[in-house]
Amino acid sequence: MDRIWLKNYPDGVPAEIDVSLYPSLVALIDEGLRHHAAKPAYKFMGKAYSFAQIDDASRAFAAYLQGLGLQAGDRVAVMMPNLPQYPVAVAGILRAGLVVVNVNPLYTPRELEHQLKDSGAKAIVIVENFASTLQQVAREVPTKHVILAAMGDMLGLVKGAIVNHVVRKVKKMVPAFELPQAVRFNAALARGRSQTWTPPATGPDDIAVLQYTGGTTGVSKGAVLLHRNLVANVLQCEAWYQPALRLIPPGEQYTAISALPLYHIFGFNTNMMLGLRLGGCNILIPNPRDIPAVLKDLSRERFHSLPAVNTLFGALANHAEFNSVDWSHLKISVGGGMAVQQATAKLWLEKTGCPICEGYGLSETSPVATCNPVDTKAFTGTIGLPVPNTELALLDDDGHEVPPGQSGEIAIRGPQVMAGYWQRPDETAKVMTADGFFRTGDVGMVDERGYFRIVDRKKDMILVSGFNVYPNEVEDVITQMPGVLECAAVGIPDEKAGEAVKVVLVKKDPAVTEADVRAWCEANLTGYKRPRLIEFRTELPKTPVGKVLRRELRDKPASRA
Repeated sequence: MDRIWLKNYPDGVPAEIDVSLYPSLVALIDEGLRHHAAKPAYKFMGKAYSFAQIDDASRAFAAYLQGLGLQAGDRVAVMMPNLPQYPVAVAGILRAGLVVVNVNPLYTPRELEHQLKDSGAKAIVIVENFASTLQQVAREVPTKHVILAAMGDMLGLVKGAIVNHVVRKVKKMVPAFELPQAVRFNAALARGRSQTWTPPATGPDDIAVLQYTGGTTGVSKGAVLLHRNLVANVLQCEAWYQPALRLIPPGEQYTAISALPLYHIFGFNTNMMLGLRLGGCNILIPNPRDIPAVLKDLSRERFHSLPAVNTLFGALANHAEFNSVDWSHLKISVGGGMAVQQATAKLWLEKTGCPICEGYGLSETSPVATCNPVDTKAFTGTIGLPVPNTELALLDDDGHEVPPGQSGEIAIRGPQVMAGYWQRPDETAKVMTADGFFRTGDVGMVDERGYFRIVDRKKDMILVSGFNVYPNEVEDVITQMPGVLECAAVGIPDEKAGEAVKVVLVKKDPAVTEADVRAWCEANLTGYKRPRLIEFRTELPKTPVGKVLRRELRDKPASRA
């Protein structure tokens, strides 16, 4: 495909950048920590942590890990929400020459066992709230070194003790566990400070991260992200952000809200790693589902960037305390992880004046592949343009490019594309073409300006009497209906049509009825796209990052509310 998108790049964003600026993510981390030493790198529960403090703590942690006898390339799992211990642990793992294995803290014992076995992780850094999960599989996994963090570890002696007491005894958020071999996080740092740290000889083709796919489309697989993949994507994002970054007053530190989990690749690169590159401060939000607490944290800060998923934008914009926050300095609202719905984008723009720039990417692409220009004045309903050094193609089932104007599977080629799936050459072969494109499994189209649009995931597509129905379209229409907060559409078996459309809704207005929804759909959707079954629920099942689990809606029907 001719790179037609380049002529619509924003001013100041180059078509190509030097993605080899750093030999490794370690070099990027080292420079960021050193160059921005005096600035705050993170804020958590009202406490600020300078780049120098993160530098010192992560060096100590790296020395501790090396002192355990771990060798270059060994995997270390990290299982915690957005706490200051997370960037310390990740920077320490990488600075020790080891590989980060990001683990979702809400995993069940079965899911955790799979990931630790599959990755071969020799050590794990885990917050005590989830230690009981690890205990249940400790004998089955190769992970023998356990570093145990607590919520208040880095809040100082008095405040830390109070926070830990509340978390353990008042809110009872730490189930009983026994991990006798575990070493406390602060004890590991203290031990590391008395040991020698040997900077690793890490290169661009060494593995930096095993980022496991969410498992929403099958068995969870580890995307092998090399140092050069992640470095490239940080620099691609930095180049793409330039039009908005130039709007920040001179001398004012770039500040981003870290509501996305840092263990998710979206937050990992666009918050933590980009923050290191830009010398920015990240406001750590440990639980983005607690909207009142999120708004309270935001009300204390002056911030410029909010990367989020559609569900978080919607929950914030619809909350009664939304106006307690000063949104006037917000320059970048980046939506990703799932489709941004038009109704959410419209409300967000009305309330903040900062349009949502929808982007697109996957764990396999480190993650960003496309994004709308950050100087856009309105929501486009597309996933935008490929970022610098990136090509997109639309392929048919045989791997050939489809003719202009037709939909096809989105395939991505660029320096951010993974090396493959961890120890799964068969799975890698299914998604990588001979000429280096990664087949995403998402169906898309491109317009004459080079803007791409997701039509849907291949396997989420609903086939009604031979007609393709794309759930995103149905959801987008219904969420524009007054009184509807959220909606998800799935296919269900149907004797006559093969499949029929089922929608599950969450009401904003209790007065909304099934008849109202049907009337709205009749006015806005052609016959075969209209839902056969309508179900109301109080909430939709979601992953921790906020992506709706359509599979659960198909597999686990609920009684009507």
